[in-house]
Amino acid sequence: MRPQEIELAVDWAALEGWNPGHADAACFATVDPQGFLLGEIDGAPAATISIINYDPGFSFLGFYIVRPDLRGRGHGMAIWRAAIAHAGRRTIGLDGVIAQQENYRKSGFALAHRNIRFGGTVAASGSIVPGIVALSDIPFAEVEQDDVFPAPRTTFLRAWLQAPGHIGRAFIRNGKLSAWGVIRPARTGYKIGPLVADDRAAAQAVLDALIGAVGGGEVFLDVPEPHREAVALAESYALAPVFETARMYTGPVRPMRLDRVFGVTTFELG
Repeated sequence: MRPQEIELAVDWAALEGWNPGHADAACFATVDPQGFLLGEIDGAPAATISIINYDPGFSFLGFYIVRPDLRGRGHGMAIWRAAIAHAGRRTIGLDGVIAQQENYRKSGFALAHRNIRFGGTVAASGSIVPGIVALSDIPFAEVEQDDVFPAPRTTFLRAWLQAPGHIGRAFIRNGKLSAWGVIRPARTGYKIGPLVADDRAAAQAVLDALIGAVGGGEVFLDVPEPHREAVALAESYALAPVFETARMYTGPVRPMRLDRVFGVTTFELG
C-alpha cells in the first residue's frame, strides 16, 4: 500500500467493528511502510494485511481482512503468505479474533494470553490527583525507556504521542515516572492505550486524568486478561467486556512486564 491507502485498511477494520482511532492510519504508516499489503482483483481492493517489522527480531501482524463478498476463495491465504514472507525469520505477534485462533495455531502461532476490550460510559471525576502532569512535559527518552513492548518502537511512539487529538497524561510519584497513558478519539467514543503503570493506584490516577481531559463519555480499554489488577481496574469503572482477542506469537519475544500493562496500545500493531 501507498501511505494514503492505509486508510482503506482502517476503514475496513471499522466495518468489522474494531473501532480504530481517527489518527491511527497516519501513526501506523511511520513504522514499516512496506509492511501494509493490498490484494487487488481487476484493480479493485480485495484483501488487506499488515506485517510490521519493528526490528530484526520482531514483527506484528494485523488488518487481516478479506472483502466480505470475496471470502472463502483463497484470497486471504494468498495475501497471508505474502505477509509472512515480508517478516522473514522474525518472531511474529498478532491479536487475532478467538474464532480464528485454531487457524493461527496451524500456521505456527502459540497462544500467549487473551486481551479483553472493556467499554462503557464514564463520567469525569472532576478531581486531579497531585502528581498528574501532561505527558508532553516528560522527556520523550524517559517515556520510551519506560515503554512496555517486545521491541523498540521509537518512531511509532513519537508519532502516537504527538498525533492530532491524542492526549497524554503522566503520574509522578516521589520524583519518578510511575504511570502514563494516552486517550484518543475513535470512530465510537474514545480509546485508551497505552496505559503503563507501576501499580493499580498509579494507573487509576492517569486513567481518571485521561477521562477528565475529554470530559467523560464512552471509553474503551484493552486489558491483558492475566493481569488481574488491570481487569479489576476496568471493572471498577463499570466497564464491561465487549470484545476479546488471542495474543499469539510464532516464537520467543523479549521479556516484558505484563504486570505494568493496564492498557494495550492497539490490537493492530501490538
